[in-house]
Amino acid sequence: MKIHDLITDTETLAALCERLAKSDFVCVDTEFMRENTYWPELCLVQLGNDQEAAAVDPLADGIDLTPMLDLLTDNEDVLKIFHAGGQDVEIIYNLTGKTPHPIFDTQIAMMAVSQSEQIGYANMVESWLNKTIDKGARFTDWSRRPLTDRQIEYAIGDVTYLAQIFPKILKKLIKTGRGAWLDAEMEKLADPANYENDPSLAWKRIRSPGRNAQVLGRLKALAAWREGEAKHKNIPRGRIMRDETLADIASHPPKKQADLAKVRGLSNAWKDNDIGKRLLKVIEDAEPLPKSEMPEKPKRGAPLGKEGALVADLLKLLLKIRSREIDIAARLLTRSDEMEALAAGVRDLPVLKGWRYETFGKDALDLVEGKLGFAVEDGRLKMTHMDERSEPAMADMADQAAE
Repeated sequence: MKIHDLITDTETLAALCERLAKSDFVCVDTEFMRENTYWPELCLVQLGNDQEAAAVDPLADGIDLTPMLDLLTDNEDVLKIFHAGGQDVEIIYNLTGKTPHPIFDTQIAMMAVSQSEQIGYANMVESWLNKTIDKGARFTDWSRRPLTDRQIEYAIGDVTYLAQIFPKILKKLIKTGRGAWLDAEMEKLADPANYENDPSLAWKRIRSPGRNAQVLGRLKALAAWREGEAKHKNIPRGRIMRDETLADIASHPPKKQADLAKVRGLSNAWKDNDIGKRLLKVIEDAEPLPKSEMPEKPKRGAPLGKEGALVADLLKLLLKIRSREIDIAARLLTRSDEMEALAAGVRDLPVLKGWRYETFGKDALDLVEGKLGFAVEDGRLKMTHMDERSEPAMADMADQAAE
């Protein structure tokens, strides 16, 4: 594989992207800093396929990233490969208003071919290639220039290894017939709605304090206000106020500015500074959340109780057995809260639809309805359908009745 020097000019970048545009896939990774700014600061982009790889310096004087961004967002013929790519996709969306497509995330794919959930990149490389990554450069300051040779080598390694691993994962997906299982997960990763930064929706990222319209109305107003303050100052939103503090103020709004000094998470200065005045004005002007915007009630079904909790535990045990049997990450099949909802009588659940139903949901439903049990065979726990176990017993009963 050819490894290029650090790309710092538009002409060289355009030539690289022209070559990569003829590939079936391109591996992508980014290095960024977001500790001190509202928007993540893009510091380095790594691109590569099975033939060549390079690192691109987006901070280089005069460089135009358009050829690279066009390749990633407008070229539907090239599959874009990431590992745990959520933050990488977010950065590309912030720059273009579009997301890479089509997209493939090896961390997500690993859940369909192994029991690994959120496997780290270094562990994946060691598992597939038996190579150990030097993690020393991982937490360096990527915004400082010049970059060291060690930093560049480490960064480019992220896409060179990815280019070797992707075909292996793809081959296993084809062999197991599980590629279609991942379609919805990949489309979800590429959905621009995940990365939109609408201040009026910022409150939805915060754990809602109940379903009181007055409280949620204040939460919505406060969250939108915090986004504006953070953007204006170009600092992380948490530097303005943490989520817990925001939710606490929404639930227990201070009546006067001096009361802000008593709020946990705020400094004494808030009682008479300008930002405190703006905060109090937001609270005063907040309207109750309209019914049309109220969050949906979770699908809980009937209260679980002791028996229901036991059924939920059995479902989780069943999930462990099935994920082990077919070598798949349990999280790809379903979640704990979904198991509890199923035990409580809810039936409109993702696990009871499509491939999840065929793979696991059907047996889970049989367990809830008393058609499936557990047995120990050769020291291993396995599932047993009750109708299969009951047929000999029924035959014995019929013979006895005939005598």
